[in-house]
Amino acid sequence: MSNRELVVLSVGGVRFVTRASTLQQFPESRLARMLNDDDREFKLVNGEFFVDRDGTLFSYIMDFLRTLQVSLPADFSDYERLQREAEFYGLYPLADLLSQEHLLKPRLEILEVRFSLQEMQAFFRIFGSCSTTVETLAEQITVFTGQQSGQSWNSPFPSQKPLVPLPLERPSHHDMAFQCGTDYSAGDQFVARYVSIKPDNRKLINGTNVLGLLLDTLLKGGFRLISTKTVSSEEKVECYIFERMKRRAGLTVTVNQTPGSSGVAQAKRSQMQKGK
Repeated sequence: MSNRELVVLSVGGVRFVTRASTLQQFPESRLARMLNDDDREFKLVNGEFFVDRDGTLFSYIMDFLRTLQVSLPADFSDYERLQREAEFYGLYPLADLLSQEHLLKPRLEILEVRFSLQEMQAFFRIFGSCSTTVETLAEQITVFTGQQSGQSWNSPFPSQKPLVPLPLERPSHHDMAFQCGTDYSAGDQFVARYVSIKPDNRKLINGTNVLGLLLDTLLKGGFRLISTKTVSSEEKVECYIFERMKRRAGLTVTVNQTPGSSGVAQAKRSQMQKGK
């Protein structure tokens, strides 16, 4: 059986087709020994290996063997059952990873948007529990500034003058601040600030429009609005609270082969996410 290229397994009534080399990722596992007829638990019926185990959980086993990564859906909760399945198949590196649920379970992210409208200017401050999310959002937001005369106030952009991008204020890794609108400068000149939020290409000067685009961007990014409140009625500060379940960084397994051994498996965190 060891020279068979394709292998068919029926696990709890669910049929899987894979390569023999995939099942041999961990040579000392029961799945690898199965190909050499060294394990009586696996019955060969009509050219298919029959295994009386959970077929749904085995799909995660197969995904692990194919990618050497643990990839579970956000609503997954059967960590102990999947760990038992991994132990049954002799995939102890996977079982060890599953025993560390805190590394795999998704975490709740909180994002707070504060919005203040004062005459012709609007002020924004965003706080986030995940620094990586705040960093990603900061890369999407650009503030442009330029001068325009009072006579051209109704025009969409300052006439004959290019807009200059401004850096966002970053008090810490977990928050940022910016503003839009116009401010009196000198004579009949105004300093105008426009905000652009990718992937939208518009440059908006009206604070209410910027707020609407920002909230829409967060909702499309998987956040859910859970509360809206007025922090200060005198200063007209509104607060929008969002939450999102975000899976932690993926875990991968690398196998270091040494002469005369079947390989030593080591777990490491992938670099998909850096924030805490």
